[in-house]
Amino acid sequence: MNESTARRVTLVQAYDEAEGPLWSREDGQWAGRLAAESAAADATPEQLLAERARHALQRLEPRDPAIGRWLARSGWRWSWLGLALAAGFVVGLAADLIGRGHHVNLLAPAVWALVAWNLAMYAVLTLGTLRDHAASNGWVRRLVAAAWERGVGLGPLKTAALRWAEISAPLTTVRAAAVVHVGAAAIAAGMVAGLYLRGLVFDYRAAWQSTFLEAPTVQAGLNVLLAPAQALTGIAVPDDVAIAAMRLTPEQPEAKASAAPWIHLYAATLALWVVVPRLVLAVLAFAQATAKSRRLPVPVPLGELQRLARWRRSGPALVQVLPYAQAPGAQTALGLRELLARELGDDLLLKIADLTQVGDEEAARARAGTAGAVLRIALVDLGATPEDEHHGRFVKEMAAAEPASTLLVLVDEAAFRVRFASLPARLDERRAAWQGFGQRHGLRLLCANLDRPDMPENLAALQRALNA
Repeated sequence: MNESTARRVTLVQAYDEAEGPLWSREDGQWAGRLAAESAAADATPEQLLAERARHALQRLEPRDPAIGRWLARSGWRWSWLGLALAAGFVVGLAADLIGRGHHVNLLAPAVWALVAWNLAMYAVLTLGTLRDHAASNGWVRRLVAAAWERGVGLGPLKTAALRWAEISAPLTTVRAAAVVHVGAAAIAAGMVAGLYLRGLVFDYRAAWQSTFLEAPTVQAGLNVLLAPAQALTGIAVPDDVAIAAMRLTPEQPEAKASAAPWIHLYAATLALWVVVPRLVLAVLAFAQATAKSRRLPVPVPLGELQRLARWRRSGPALVQVLPYAQAPGAQTALGLRELLARELGDDLLLKIADLTQVGDEEAARARAGTAGAVLRIALVDLGATPEDEHHGRFVKEMAAAEPASTLLVLVDEAAFRVRFASLPARLDERRAAWQGFGQRHGLRLLCANLDRPDMPENLAALQRALNA
């Protein structure tokens, strides 16, 4: 989604989850049905979600003025770029690269420190570690969260702010990088301007001094370091005889050679190694930021997509259930239907396939190919110990039957709870075994008491499983 739409959808999602006095479940259903009716027939899920958010905010914004203020905030202002440009130029202009001695020290100018720092930054950026480090440690996300949380208090707006910080952190990182690049280029440009402005009113001279280096070594080093600047300006580094004459010694304590050629060479060096590369990087960062702002990935719970699909279709949601090792009783089927109806609608159609016996797992593939099912459920009992050889093969066959569809492993706790009512540790132990099984196989797994489908923890667990 684009940045604005993604922020609106994220905000509405936070209110959907809260279901407080400002936004009820009925409000959410109203917005979804209206979006399904007003969207184009071929609308994508992203367009449906955007349309639903638009309708939802028509009710939400009048109920809480803070929502409108939060949405009115901008994640980017061009004035920040102008500020970085102006501040960088002023800092560079104020930096005196030559100093009070009014002579350019050929061996230790601040120019080389600035160039070395920027070259180190280019190496880091080339390796891609700066952006990855920022994202992995979350400092960008924390800064963004602090900005978006300002003045929202607690509740859904705070949830939306934290979630939006997570979603927009990569975009913010790229934008911040662009501003940093512009600021760095401005600092170098200010330094160049400072060199020439000071040269207008001061008579600078060039010299060098060293305890260990001799003139040929100094000449060779400067010739290499200033090679790009020499090619650009056409100004050559003098030979070693001229360099020797510029050396400060007790016998020659004052610099006599004009610094003008060296100022040109150092200015060209700053332009070549700092100003131009930083501006190129800034342009690339802005291009990347523009692309990211148009296609931000927004996590959308599976249940939300299924509800939108349900509001668009004419018939009920079809759910296929494949029991394994133990056939479900009438109470289990009723409890399963009641639990799923909270997410898929009261008119859902539950289709229970034939029982798959232990050792006959290959037959599950033929039974699991029901066309049009929005959800397929592998139903097992908590009393069974999960085994990769049997249960693992069963869910593998089910997944292979319809790779594109959603598969949920539902572990019914009802009978096990009755049997070990006095030993809650056994329940926790067996539930942990099944959850470990789900993690090993990368499955959506839900442990629920189908004798009590109305338990809040059952619905919460179902939502977590569908949204995983």
